[in-house]
Amino acid sequence: MRHFDLTPLYRSTVGFDRLASMIDSIGTFDNDAPAYPPYNIERVGENEYRITMAVAGFAESELNVEAKENTLTVRGEHTDESGETEYLHRGIATRSFERRFQLEEHVAVGGASFVNGLLHIDLVREIPEAMKPRTIAINDNSPKPKVIEGKAKS
Repeated sequence: MRHFDLTPLYRSTVGFDRLASMIDSIGTFDNDAPAYPPYNIERVGENEYRITMAVAGFAESELNVEAKENTLTVRGEHTDESGETEYLHRGIATRSFERRFQLEEHVAVGGASFVNGLLHIDLVREIPEAMKPRTIAINDNSPKPKVIEGKAKS
């Protein structure tokens, strides 16, 4: 009973069918989604966001950040180490990963930086002028009453 009927939403909105479809698909999350590497998503400003990923054990050259259409993909390919090191305990994960983020239509990647084992990806929402709110003037087009001027006959 996790399915919602969104038919009333389709009837009362125009152009939001993609949004309604996204809401409808919320219940179909993949429980096997990878939890590695951990990440934060923070709001830095009104139209600015930052994704911070903990990628300890990776060099900057082993990370790849790619934005294509509305998807941000972060990949980490760890180069194989020689088998010379003998670990008594290995708690730092260095396995390869691929993490995808769905971006809103007008969100662009502003840049990326790698500091102290954290990968920071800055995102900016750039709203086109045509989509920004604007004030619509209300014209008074109502019919004017007719006034008949003249002198009354006595």
